Amino acid sequence: MEDRSDLYDVYTTNAPPPWEDLQHQCLEDQDNVECLRRKLKYYFMNPCEKYHARGRKPWKLILQIIKIAIITIQLVSFGLSNQMVVTFKEENLMAFKHLFLKDYADGGMDSYAVYRQVDVYDHIDYIIKQYGHLPNITVGNHAYEKKGDFYTPLSVCQDFYRNGTIYPGNDTFEIDAHVETECFEVYPMYNPSLQETLPHFELHFKRMLSVKVTFVLKAINLQTVRHRELPDCYDFTVIITFNNQVHSGRIKVDLENDVDINECRDWKVAGASARNIYLTVLFDCFIIITCITSLALCTRSVINGIQLQFAYTLYSQNCCGQKVPWSDRLEFVNGWYILIIASDTLTIVGSILKLEIQSKVLTNYDLCSIFLGIGTMFVWTGVIRYMGYFRKYNILILTLRAAFPNVIRFICCAGIIYLSYCFCGWVVLGPYHEKFRTLNTVSECLFSLINGDDMYPTFKNMKQKSSLVWVFSRVYLYSFVSLFIYMILSLFITIITDTYDTIKQQQLSGIPTSELQKFMSVCQDLPNSGMYRLEENSCFLNCCVTRCRKHQETHQERLTSEA
Repeated sequence: MEDRSDLYDVYTTNAPPPWEDLQHQCLEDQDNVECLRRKLKYYFMNPCEKYHARGRKPWKLILQIIKIAIITIQLVSFGLSNQMVVTFKEENLMAFKHLFLKDYADGGMDSYAVYRQVDVYDHIDYIIKQYGHLPNITVGNHAYEKKGDFYTPLSVCQDFYRNGTIYPGNDTFEIDAHVETECFEVYPMYNPSLQETLPHFELHFKRMLSVKVTFVLKAINLQTVRHRELPDCYDFTVIITFNNQVHSGRIKVDLENDVDINECRDWKVAGASARNIYLTVLFDCFIIITCITSLALCTRSVINGIQLQFAYTLYSQNCCGQKVPWSDRLEFVNGWYILIIASDTLTIVGSILKLEIQSKVLTNYDLCSIFLGIGTMFVWTGVIRYMGYFRKYNILILTLRAAFPNVIRFICCAGIIYLSYCFCGWVVLGPYHEKFRTLNTVSECLFSLINGDDMYPTFKNMKQKSSLVWVFSRVYLYSFVSLFIYMILSLFITIITDTYDTIKQQQLSGIPTSELQKFMSVCQDLPNSGMYRLEENSCFLNCCVTRCRKHQETHQERLTSEA
């Protein structure tokens, strides 16, 4: 690490700094001005320079290193647990498809449909029989839901138009748009069938919109025992839908699975110690305490920066007659501290949710994983801050910070063109191309085209049922690719490249780029000079501000007396 960063290079030029012309008008001592410069320079030092300047240990740096390690360990541990939960859900969903869908094959859900009336009855009858024989056929620990002394029944509900007479041969129809729902319940039996359990069940195919078969099954995820975690009890609400809303002669069949994770009522785990569970709880509590400490230290630093910015602003306005620009004011608000505060807050909330999940008070793994995941991402992103203290490694941070305003403006303009292509492609190509069926898929397809992915299949899969639409699709895709890849993307890269060249030239020249840096560059005291220990307990800021205010009042009184 070099002794001094480029931020503190001395501003050397033949012309006097602009504030020196006004400095003789200020009645304050030169020592107070130097104290202000020294205070500002100390605030923008890195932890190693601050240690040489005042001998203060870099507690925030040490705490951040510890926090990165323990938060990463926590995330990996929770990620493994969450992976077991997701795997258990997905495999149960696949098991239900094979158990309750007749002649189902893996990966055939998109084309799984029935086309004859007798097939619809056969499929519903198959579901009822499989549901009745479930304890004898399943290889899992599935069981019926039980309320009191009775099992919950399977429900068969049919949605259809209230009334209607349809004669396609005569091109006439009469329909009542009101939808009615007719439901039947089937309780688990050993040898059930559709005709025995529902002898009066009849489907109104011409008026039918859908048929939904719903039932609830329970299971226990026992694989967590091997990882010294208490198993969860699951409620699977299985919904099998026969969709006939299109009335095209093809009834699509779909199986959905809503999952509720509950705390098991009565449990006992033999041959395993609860010590690991207690250690995990203590580890999470240690992480919460660490994040609270980091949050307090970073909040204090942000407050100190705001106070120092206020003092510098008063000095410039009252003593030098200059207004501090917002770019210089924002220098005092350290964005890295804001990022660490956000990561600490997210990690604290995620750790609390994790403790509640381990104690089985809550079972929302997804919400907890979002908090912990974003918190860990922010923590690791904050590591770049310490890389920026090295002169040769801070080019990325300086380039991103300088190019950010121009990038935002560019994205806003390019985003308008991008949205126009999304809406146009969705309306025109949606009926003929599966990648343009929804706005979400259109956006994903176009973003893939910008990155050069999946180009040939996008062109090839366009159905040639309409010559006019096919010609439009070619013009649409070619124009989009040419506009965004060859023009917009190239301009975006140019913005980053120009900013990089500008930052590189500034580093080579060593000339400060802002009034704040020029003001600090006059102070040539090295961190190990011992000068920064003198004003550690002094009140030079108050003295400086007070003297400037007195000077301003004296100047006003002089003008009043002369008038």
